[in-house]
Amino acid sequence: MTQRPALLIMQRHLAPLTPFLESAYDVYRFWEGPPVEAAHDIQALVVAGEFPLDKHLVESLPNLQLIACFTSGYDRIDVPWCRERGLAVTHAPGVNHEDVADHAIGLVLAARRQIAAGDRTLRAGGWTAESKLITPSLKDQKLGVVGLGHIGEAVARRAEALRMTVRWWGPREKEAAWPRAGSLVELARDSDILVVACKADDSNIGLVSREVIEALGPEGLLVNVARGQLVDETALIAALKEGRLGQAALDVFEDEPTDAARWADVPNTVLTPHTGGATTEAVQGMLLLLLQNLQAAFAGEPLKTPVPED
Repeated sequence: MTQRPALLIMQRHLAPLTPFLESAYDVYRFWEGPPVEAAHDIQALVVAGEFPLDKHLVESLPNLQLIACFTSGYDRIDVPWCRERGLAVTHAPGVNHEDVADHAIGLVLAARRQIAAGDRTLRAGGWTAESKLITPSLKDQKLGVVGLGHIGEAVARRAEALRMTVRWWGPREKEAAWPRAGSLVELARDSDILVVACKADDSNIGLVSREVIEALGPEGLLVNVARGQLVDETALIAALKEGRLGQAALDVFEDEPTDAARWADVPNTVLTPHTGGATTEAVQGMLLLLLQNLQAAFAGEPLKTPVPED
């Protein structure tokens, strides 16, 4: 093994981490080709938690000891499987949830007040003296939050400040400032706007089903800032095209990057490229936690932010 610990960065979009890691570690990048020659040297994988872990690769790295998620979410990482193999898993909690909530409200505003559509109309020369875009007020809109974790609570606080009425649903009761609906379908049926902000795992893929989408209805707005896999995307697209759902504002998608052609003829949408938590300050916070976890792992010290036991 080399004197310095070696790391393998798995996803191409994490490439900007390289210069921050190279001063202390030997850094390999998976998209440049599996580093067969360094298999015995690699002690940590640096990953984004929304991507499945390559288990075959993991088992080919005999000295691997850490799966370091750069992200807060780790939903596509099979944590029990890692623990069975003596692999620690870390992540970056509590760093970007306020920023994601800001983005969710931005999507609500962009969709309900037709901000993006208004921009396109003006640039296309469609603003005339006779035309006037009339949009609904947010006052008294009923906003339902799916998942009242850090992001969901932050969304709810902002929605109240914008004069909306808030309810929520999650699979477990908890003390909250807002009432909990009896079911997700009930929440959707009683909401004008449904914001998906819950964690994703194998048990809730497709949670926002056709039934939920149709309960939200032809005047409803679906906002997703959590994970694309939580929404039945095919059912969503069909409902938008057929007018069974009013609008969708999405920052996350079933497959990422999503194929632009998939959305080319889908009406009443506002789409952003998974940037909800990608602020300068949040990225700096995630980088700091990554560096602290790596340093602790290789020094034999307690990890800064290990993934909690279930």
